[in-house]
Amino acid sequence: MKQIAFWLVLAATFTVYLVMVLWSLPKLSEMAGGLAMFDMRPSGYSFEEAQAIMAALGEGGRSFYLNTQQVLDTLYPLLMGLALALSFARLFAGKWLGALVALALAASGFDLMENRGVADMLIAGPDGLSVALVEAANRWTVLKSGAVSIAMLALVAGLLLAGWSRYKAKRRTLTYK
Repeated sequence: MKQIAFWLVLAATFTVYLVMVLWSLPKLSEMAGGLAMFDMRPSGYSFEEAQAIMAALGEGGRSFYLNTQQVLDTLYPLLMGLALALSFARLFAGKWLGALVALALAASGFDLMENRGVADMLIAGPDGLSVALVEAANRWTVLKSGAVSIAMLALVAGLLLAGWSRYKAKRRTLTYK
């Protein structure tokens, strides 16, 4: 049963991610004349860049961002955090497991805070933006990007270590036959 739950969470995570990456984010970028959205700027954005995105999106784009992309991007961090935590539980043990689960939860939390900051900017619109509002949202974007990057590197490392361990075990089995 645990295995089925794990695969369901993983499938739901990838499904929401693919919907965002293949549909909603490209649609927003197109509405904004090709500009990358806040979520897709891992090194952050300036006040001027935020103003440009908001103005380029127009009212329709800001509405789509707030009412469609933000809904998807509220589901995604929750699913991503759970998928990472469950993956780490399958790959690691001991103190590493606790630290990596905490990292997964932090990445998820930072993403949710980024979404709140982006929502505040969308509601304010290009004329209502303040430097403080953009800096706060930007801070969450950068923190999210760093935490997600580290978590994904840890996941890849765990998968490589698990693969190597299985390879060595299989090789030992074949050697002794």
